[in-house]
Amino acid sequence: MVKFSKELEAQLIPEWKDAFVNYWQLKKQVKKIKLSRKNKQTQDIINHDLGLSIFDPIRFLARKFSHRLINQSTTTDNIIQVKSKVMGDGDEEVYETELAQLFSEEDEIRVFFESLDDELNKVNQFYKTKESEFLERGEILNKQLQILVDLKKILSDRRRKPNSGILSRSWSSSARNSDFSEGSGALSDSGSETPTQTDDVIAALERNGVNFINAATRSKTKKGKPKMAMRIDIPAETPTRTITAVTSMLWEDLVNNPKKEGPGDFINRKKIQCAEKMIRGAFVELYKGLGLLKTYSSLNMVAFTKILKKFDKVSNQKASASYLQVVKRSHFISSDKVVRLMDEVESIFTKHFATNDRKKAMKFLRPQQQKDSHMVTFFVGLFTGCFVSLFSVYAILAHLAGLFSANSEVAYMETVYPVFSVFALLCLHLFMYGCNLFMWKSTRINCNFIFEFSPSTALKYRDAFLICTTFMTAVVGAMVVHLLLRASGFLPSQVDAIPGVLLLFSICLLICPFDIFYRPTRYCFLRILRNIICSPFYKVLMVDFFMADQLTSQIPLLRHLESTACYFMAGSFKTHRYETCKKGRLYRELAYVISFLPYYWRAMQCARRWFDEGDVTHLANMGKYVSAMVAAGARITYTREGNHLWFGIVIVTSVVATLYQLYWDFVKDWGLLHRNSRNPWLRDDLILKNKSIYYISIAINVVLRVAWVQTVMRFHINNVEWRMLDFFMASLEVIRRGHWNFYRLENEHLSNVGNFRAVKAVPLPFRELDSDD
Repeated sequence: MVKFSKELEAQLIPEWKDAFVNYWQLKKQVKKIKLSRKNKQTQDIINHDLGLSIFDPIRFLARKFSHRLINQSTTTDNIIQVKSKVMGDGDEEVYETELAQLFSEEDEIRVFFESLDDELNKVNQFYKTKESEFLERGEILNKQLQILVDLKKILSDRRRKPNSGILSRSWSSSARNSDFSEGSGALSDSGSETPTQTDDVIAALERNGVNFINAATRSKTKKGKPKMAMRIDIPAETPTRTITAVTSMLWEDLVNNPKKEGPGDFINRKKIQCAEKMIRGAFVELYKGLGLLKTYSSLNMVAFTKILKKFDKVSNQKASASYLQVVKRSHFISSDKVVRLMDEVESIFTKHFATNDRKKAMKFLRPQQQKDSHMVTFFVGLFTGCFVSLFSVYAILAHLAGLFSANSEVAYMETVYPVFSVFALLCLHLFMYGCNLFMWKSTRINCNFIFEFSPSTALKYRDAFLICTTFMTAVVGAMVVHLLLRASGFLPSQVDAIPGVLLLFSICLLICPFDIFYRPTRYCFLRILRNIICSPFYKVLMVDFFMADQLTSQIPLLRHLESTACYFMAGSFKTHRYETCKKGRLYRELAYVISFLPYYWRAMQCARRWFDEGDVTHLANMGKYVSAMVAAGARITYTREGNHLWFGIVIVTSVVATLYQLYWDFVKDWGLLHRNSRNPWLRDDLILKNKSIYYISIAINVVLRVAWVQTVMRFHINNVEWRMLDFFMASLEVIRRGHWNFYRLENEHLSNVGNFRAVKAVPLPFRELDSDD
């Protein structure tokens, strides 16, 4: 049977862990009471130094009978008395327990009940705070939904009567401060609509919280008809919306006033659909938060019940009944507002977003968790064994063919090695990501919430290992087939097409539209890559810049892809002339572009985040990637020029970039190096219990960050050894990135825990405007 402490640890909400009952601390205090009783009994035996007597059994029975009479005559209400006091403005109710009966371990018991009162007050206050937040959010969403329904009705009426009115867009002078808001809708009448109809529409919308510019005076147009404005904030998450928002903002800055009045663009059905999607997502998050709060209430109730039963068992009293009555009357148990609001959200969502189909609504509100399959574990083991066997065969064949000897032909390393190293580095990164997923799950780091992944389709660590082992088995199998065909006398132009076919097959599998081989994950990966490549036109999410950081560690992979694409697209595999790509001027210039691109994308993401949030920290972060670009360019030039001037430039730029990166890794990304922390030079809150792991990780990160030194040392080695060293250093950088990933998400998770952030904040489309806007 699983202990309740482990059960509670597994089921509690990680972001709200500090708000739960500290069951472990209360359990320690119960143990202290138990030890105190044992010590007292031992002391009584020592003091009773009269020897044995024939009356001892009679004394024992009399003592036991008297204790039973006392326990029966003393009601549980007389053992403890729990009083409630109203503090502050009358909103906060505090519970205090007084001992109505003397205990032999009075000090320990008093400490226990004081701690129990503190925990009850903490749980009660947190529940009240979150309940009021969700209730307020529910009221706002109801208003937003009613506005949406009214606007959809107006659009529907306008489609039936084209001349009945215009929904146009007018830009507010506060567009700069509206977080890339797409625009503000202005509802103005025209043509055949009467003032009475317009007033009815305005009144209906104003009742639901929409304020209009000069709504009290109803400013007039040139024709003397009333004119109103309402802002609809659609986040600029796509390039079209971003360009439109920036263009409008620049226009306002140049003209120094908003756009001139005019019919403008229509608030069309697409905008209403975007608003509907935002409100639907907000209802889903509200329902999720209510469900978490309901779980919070039930788990804390069980915790109070369990700890009081332990106390009764140790103290031989029955104090739990009276205290549990107080717990049941407390707000976090007695309040039914959360349950009623959940029912209301279900009915609203079913009616407005699921066409009265409750089953469809529940798929959004309660997505099913993906169950672990033993078949996945079986295939991971199977493909791991196949990989090890095939790799052993490849190593033997390569040794017999003398591929890695100093006198081997250069063509193999120049043509086949880049393709296979791409897959090897990619699979290594997948393996590290699987290890990250395993560690995040073990330490209760909610990576799905941080990355905003759907729990039903999110990749698990077993799935990551399965993808990794499957690809590595296929790659090593292709390498073995390639060597066997070479040994059988096939032409190089025929044999060297195998790596290209494997690469083409992988690309086709990645974009395959059929629901096979983790399609949600593949399409999510492609969508993230699109967002990165089109930076800064897409809104930057956590998963976007996290993936962009991964790309900065895969520059060797991108360089290998460049040479592979050149080799196959230029038709060099037919003539077997790899020099075509190596000596081309375009290829040499592209080396700079490939080395700059990941840092450029990451820098553009920082610029976009600064533009969205106005935090200058993002500009400082952008400087880190700019310094890395300069250092990468200097190192490439040095490998070609090789003079003392460029050697000095490489040393200066690389040292500056490395120090910049190390500072950002430890202080910003990992949140470490706090001088006054409880844990010296770390941080106050640590997820891993062994603090030495953090110090070792800091040292490893420093060593792997300075791996660029090997590029300036100019080792005198042959082509094969240089290729193997290059692959080894690229693998070390991938391992460093996987190591960095854990601490990056740990810091993000602790930030969520510190702010009790367990539910995503979804922006709402309709924003109230003051009259001076």
